[in-house]
Amino acid sequence: MNRPIYTRAQLDRLIAPKSIAIVGASPRAGSFGLRTLENLAHFRGAIWPVNAKYPKIGAHECFPSLAALPGKPDLVALVVPREGVEAALTEAAAAGAGGVVVYASGYGEMAREEGAAEQRRLAAIAQAARMPMLGPNCMGMVNHELGVGVSFIPEYAKMPRTLGPIAFVSQSGALGYCLAQAAERGLGYRYFFSAGNSADLDVADLIGAMAEDPGVRAIACLFEGVPDARRLLEAGAKAKAAGKPVIVYKLGVSDDGAAAARSHTGSMAGSAAAFRALFERAGFVAVEDLEALVEYAKFFAAAGKPQARGVAVVSGSGGAGIIAADMAARHGVPMPQPLEKTTAVLRSVVPEFGAARNPCDPTGQVLSVPESYNKCCQALLDDPQYGVLLSAMSVSSRETGPKRSMDIAALARSQPKAIAVAWVSEWLQGPGSEAYEADDRVGFFRSMDRCFAAIAAWQRWHAQQPVREIRLSTRISFSSPGEKKMLGEREAKAILGKYGIRSAPERLAKSADEAVKAAQELGYPVVLKADGDIEHKTEAGAVKLDLRDEAALRAACAAMTAAKNGFLVQSMVKGGVELVVGVKRDPQCGPVLLVGLGGVLVEVLRDTALALAPVGKLEARRMLESLKGYKLLQGYRGAPAADLEAVCEAIARISEFAADHADAIEEIDVNPLLALSDGAVALDALIVLRDR
Repeated sequence: MNRPIYTRAQLDRLIAPKSIAIVGASPRAGSFGLRTLENLAHFRGAIWPVNAKYPKIGAHECFPSLAALPGKPDLVALVVPREGVEAALTEAAAAGAGGVVVYASGYGEMAREEGAAEQRRLAAIAQAARMPMLGPNCMGMVNHELGVGVSFIPEYAKMPRTLGPIAFVSQSGALGYCLAQAAERGLGYRYFFSAGNSADLDVADLIGAMAEDPGVRAIACLFEGVPDARRLLEAGAKAKAAGKPVIVYKLGVSDDGAAAARSHTGSMAGSAAAFRALFERAGFVAVEDLEALVEYAKFFAAAGKPQARGVAVVSGSGGAGIIAADMAARHGVPMPQPLEKTTAVLRSVVPEFGAARNPCDPTGQVLSVPESYNKCCQALLDDPQYGVLLSAMSVSSRETGPKRSMDIAALARSQPKAIAVAWVSEWLQGPGSEAYEADDRVGFFRSMDRCFAAIAAWQRWHAQQPVREIRLSTRISFSSPGEKKMLGEREAKAILGKYGIRSAPERLAKSADEAVKAAQELGYPVVLKADGDIEHKTEAGAVKLDLRDEAALRAACAAMTAAKNGFLVQSMVKGGVELVVGVKRDPQCGPVLLVGLGGVLVEVLRDTALALAPVGKLEARRMLESLKGYKLLQGYRGAPAADLEAVCEAIARISEFAADHADAIEEIDVNPLLALSDGAVALDALIVLRDR
């Protein structure tokens, strides 16, 4: 799929229909047709069941065909077996439908070409008619505001009617609807979409459309994969420009194939890492567990923009306050002490045995003097250091819970700072919890850890600055030689040299005598390597370092049994910091750049950063700065600082080469790239070619 993403206007008749036809409607209890009809109980538009067997279904007139409808249907739900879908879809196109939902399965999700071919035909019919199609193999969609429940899940119409600013976009049908069922505990949301097989509409289209929807402030995405990462980046750019955060949870993050990788980069830049890089480039906020998805989306939608970095915590439990401080430290969220003016107000309210500080503990007296809690909250909100007020709710109480929730709701609406509630009580749906869930200005968490992780992610998201990519050179032609699957060091460095990657001086030698002559020309000390397509040279005994004279060189030549094609003799470059710079092509995300501390310990240290290729020098610098070992590049314990300008340019050029030739290259591994005080030098390289 290489078309641009759909706009909200192009999807309007599907997302906000005024008329809905149900092809395959049925009065049979438990049937998908009847469930869909029941789920439209709150829909105030026209509902047209279509089934030639019945003159009426319930209170609705039933029509024999789409052609017999009294008007053009905005949305058609195809509730028919797979064998009848193609004909029904063709009929929907002829009837001028504005969009279609296909429940039936047995298409591209099956391991058979026949199903995939049928799915392609459905997409072609829908696209030719300019009739966006959701599915097949999907659970439909919900527009909570309009009462549109085009889904076969039971009892949508009985769900609480709380409307909120969140849109759920899911590739998994049942799991996505599990998220929407948060409405049962009070959460408000606006849309739910099940993308299914995404023959036409996919998550990129839906995210992009939700970015344009004025009623949506945050998008929660349950994500499996995409055939074209560029469209997801397009959707991400649209969402970021609209100020709409996309919170994403990726299903399927295991890297079973990493063990088969042929380079250090390949073993560390597996599928999970590739998608993390994709989400970062798209501007998405990735969460590590399903439980975080709804909480993050609600908080991002409620919080607005940070007014300050500090977080103030109020709790009637000193222990809950300590946990909050621990979690703040874990996630790097500042909790500064209040200003003197603020402290004076707190001391006037908090008893001597409490804590007039941050975290603030007004003690159990809040049960007898409830207004003391509110005064503490207001004093901290008035302090300019704090951008978030966190209420750590420890004991849930029928006596105080409902009133407390109303007070916090009033605080949230009285000023622009973010307010969150961390529900510490194990009475998970105790008094007041539903009010917090339903409040679109209050974040609500059932985990203190997730609460501070979300605050940290929110602060990072708003602090992000777009990185403008600057191409360093024009594309240089590259043709892989013969039928080779891998290019060894000498060939790889020669190709990278065309992109400006500097390497150490070297000579090719076919014998020990030629190696000695080469060393005399280069000057001792030298490095001896076996020439050829050899993976992991150190482990294979194919490299000898710091050979200082002829005797040492001849001994190394005699011992190097791996040198069947001869030797490479290189000048010994000393000093500097060893980095690994590599690229691994991901089938969905494309070339993924990896930068980290390199050398023989690269897979032990695993101090790496990833990004989609290509990157410019600015993003390359950001990648280096994110490494734990970045201090080594700045000059550590008297060592000279690395030439970061040259290092960043080398990283950018390697990424550019990979992006230019993504159709030909599977992996690139430059290890080490030596970061020196006067440049960057590739000491070894490997290029793995794609199967043709």
